[in-house]
Amino acid sequence: MLLTPHARTPRRLKAAALLASAVSVCLVAASAPAAPLGVGDRLFPHLGNPGYDVASYDLSFTYPGSNTKPLKAVTTIDAWTTTSLDRINLDFAHGEVESVDVDGEPASFAEAGEDLVVTPEEELPSGSWMRITVRHTSDPVSSDDRDGGWVRTTDGLAMANQADAAHLVFPCNDHPSDKAMFTIRVNAPDGYTAVANGLPTGVDRAAGTTTWTYRTQHPMATELAQVSIGRSTVLHRRGPHGLPVRDVVPTKHRKALEPWLKKTPDQISWLESKVGRYPFETYGLLMADADTGFELETQTLSLFERELFTEPAYPKWYVESIMVHELAHQWFGDSVAPATWSDLWLNEGHATWYEALYAEEKAGKSMEARMKAAYGASDRWRAAGGPPAAPKAPDPGQKISIFRPNVYDGAALALYALRQEIGREAFERLERVWVSRHEDGTATTADFVSLASELSGRDLGGFFQDWLYGEKTPPMPGHPDWKSVAVGK
Repeated sequence: MLLTPHARTPRRLKAAALLASAVSVCLVAASAPAAPLGVGDRLFPHLGNPGYDVASYDLSFTYPGSNTKPLKAVTTIDAWTTTSLDRINLDFAHGEVESVDVDGEPASFAEAGEDLVVTPEEELPSGSWMRITVRHTSDPVSSDDRDGGWVRTTDGLAMANQADAAHLVFPCNDHPSDKAMFTIRVNAPDGYTAVANGLPTGVDRAAGTTTWTYRTQHPMATELAQVSIGRSTVLHRRGPHGLPVRDVVPTKHRKALEPWLKKTPDQISWLESKVGRYPFETYGLLMADADTGFELETQTLSLFERELFTEPAYPKWYVESIMVHELAHQWFGDSVAPATWSDLWLNEGHATWYEALYAEEKAGKSMEARMKAAYGASDRWRAAGGPPAAPKAPDPGQKISIFRPNVYDGAALALYALRQEIGREAFERLERVWVSRHEDGTATTADFVSLASELSGRDLGGFFQDWLYGEKTPPMPGHPDWKSVAVGK
């Protein structure tokens, strides 16, 4: 995210009791109190759920032709249990649940905070395969008072699920540590176009509606899911190695946006020259007619505010560097996802690094000058938001407030210090090995420290401890004259 200036054997269960009454969000109370759980994330303690590992999501949305009405939806989750479960917690809020099945049999369910707690008729043993099917609504209006979920555009909807908002759209294990494959189906009235992560696998037209189906070829974190529904045009071109590049634009703005969109293949080639082959099956830009205040690296289809490209006040080099920021996230943050939200600096620091490097190489904007300016502000950033790898918790009611300068330029500054410390050649090798070794997985700050030490032939634990966790910014290698302005001065 970049803030902007503006198949298995079913388990036979006994038939569940008839659901008798619904609570305010149509969740049926279970026979015993349900409680929200979490995987223990330091910044978002109630996100994610223990006891299972999701293999795949199958999401089906029916769009009613209005972005002020709930969508009908069916979410099917295939997962392995990692412990015995008499209850299954899913992250879900702001939707009405009609029914839940576990392995084809009805299950009772209850609301607990922002969890949907499902109780199958029989306990699920550890190491078993389960399929959960939830029939529910997905309400774009109820997401308006939250940071993310459905984003209402002038002609439809898009998604922005970072950091903890996918569960405002569909039931899930809403933590980046549990990546899964996705199949996404969208049914909408004629005149609308739907696009989602991955590649299209079918378009079916009947009775005035069309159903689009997309499927990912690589696992994905829930916060990176994307669905665009609107009066859009999909533009196709080829990237390096024949990579299919498809952009989604408001039809009426197609001509004005094309000069920007055609830059993407060369930007992909540039990043491949730095860190290796693009990691996914496709890429493209989703230009949304919406005021979000940020751009977002949704996997294979990055979300942008249209006005970023049509506002003449933004310099050309700046807009292009923002495009590269979100593209870099496809490697750093998407293919290699953070194991916890405290590892966010690995996403944003790297994306900022390549944003700045692109601006230097393509527009003559000095990386050193940018880093010197960041160094001057770094102590203030650390005081306000915490050190890069130990960010402070989000402000109450503002979950995206974890996206502070300390995890952007503050983290890129730590990468600059690392390059100064181990040399350009070792640093560039580290970047390539990092994305290759952890491709399609998750990784931690400790993993990065370990790899950097391995490849440099030095124990860098102390270096990283100071740069990533220190309250004060350490001296910059090679630049002892750089000063950071103290807080309050």
